[in-house]
Amino acid sequence: MKNLIFAFTLFCSSFGMAQNGIMPTGVITPPEKVRFTFEKEYPGKVPVWSIEYVGDDNDEIRYEAKFNATSTAKALAVYDNLGVLKAYELQIPLSQLPPKAQAYLKNNYSAQAIREIAVVVDYKNKTTYEVGIEKENKFYDVVFDKNGGFDVIIQKD
Repeated sequence: MKNLIFAFTLFCSSFGMAQNGIMPTGVITPPEKVRFTFEKEYPGKVPVWSIEYVGDDNDEIRYEAKFNATSTAKALAVYDNLGVLKAYELQIPLSQLPPKAQAYLKNNYSAQAIREIAVVVDYKNKTTYEVGIEKENKFYDVVFDKNGGFDVIIQKD
């Protein structure tokens, strides 16, 4: 019985260590194509790189570059492993949201619930607005179309 418990403990600990190796920690260095594209599109900007796995089976790699677009606004550029820009997200103030979106937020959420606001442009050049809100200790993204019309609300982890 002792051997069985020992074997089970060994199995669980090795499984835990293996899981730790899947997601890289520390400094990420993206492929040359990705860095070259970023430097060409955002010259002089210094990104902090991270990696994310997406897709149905988490089998697609995305490289995320977080950087200061201006002295007051942060941005995020997302690339695939070939250096193709998949999305661009820029923080904006509430005043830059379309009036329809501002009215929706005012009617449905308190000002204290709003945590972040961003304009997002995807790889198809489709513009949306994402407003991060906190409600009942849960975080949500409220998404609006380019004209400020409500699209969807998504609970985040």
